[in-house]
Amino acid sequence: MHPWNEPLLESLKDRAGRLPHALLIHGVQGVGKLALAEKIAQFLLCEAKDAARKPCGACEGCRWYAGGNHPDFRRLEPEALAPQPDAAAQEEEEGEAPARRGRPSLEIKIAQVRELADFLNIGSHRGGLRVALVHPAEEMNVNAANALLKALEEPPAGAVFLLVSHRPARLLPTIRSRCVALPVAIPAKEVALQWLSAQGLPDAERWLAYAGGAPLRVLHYAGKAAVIERMLSAPSAVEDRDELELLAEALQKSALDRAFAALGGEAKYRTGAPPASRGRAKAWLAYARRLGKDRPLCRHPLNPKLFSADLIAAMPDEVTS
Repeated sequence: MHPWNEPLLESLKDRAGRLPHALLIHGVQGVGKLALAEKIAQFLLCEAKDAARKPCGACEGCRWYAGGNHPDFRRLEPEALAPQPDAAAQEEEEGEAPARRGRPSLEIKIAQVRELADFLNIGSHRGGLRVALVHPAEEMNVNAANALLKALEEPPAGAVFLLVSHRPARLLPTIRSRCVALPVAIPAKEVALQWLSAQGLPDAERWLAYAGGAPLRVLHYAGKAAVIERMLSAPSAVEDRDELELLAEALQKSALDRAFAALGGEAKYRTGAPPASRGRAKAWLAYARRLGKDRPLCRHPLNPKLFSADLIAAMPDEVTS
């Protein structure tokens, strides 16, 4: 767990006997929500007698959890985020090459929620709580969300749900209403920079600005810095879906920086984009809003090259006198 989220865990420890059956852990992407949820799960499954020591890391429950095979813990996430089995190891175990598959699913499907229901409706193996972690919760498809809602409305005794969400507004209102919200804020800039410095990242302050203050996003961008710089300086159509998401994000942040600078503000994301003329600030803001709507579509385009070309072609022109 990350240091800026430790007070949140301590606040939950203080009301350990009065925790709700469902927590909605939400905030922008890159602030450590998943690591916090994992630590909360370990806290709930820890078998130490002294509550102040939980999670102790030494009891049988903590050892099961650390090994990734605690019988009273389940994790729901899209196939694309789940660890993929090594192809060579799978071939050796099964005696044949695994069948070729398409791209892993980006959704949490109803079959996964049904398996969770089977898990929740049996007794605890360790005599304690059963914990289900759903991440990111907004990636449940409609059927999966409705199935989970039923479990939240009639929770089995001893079951705790931990929902992690980057965009809670995309969840069903009825799901949100049955959870206690636990907001995770962006850490103070000094705290984030100190942590990034310990990771040995170059130009951390610039990339922290580009990440909107979310430290874990900086780690993501660090491995793609050259690609992002190219997209900011000379955007062009891309053929890869992963790069398409990066391009849409770069175009949106560049548009916002242009508009902010034109209106007398600071370039929030430090993209290096030249300021728009004051009369075009509104057009750049409208373009940024359009990109905000288009960014989720970047994950499912029929043709990434055509889609990215359309995003670039929609950029406002700067009128010169």
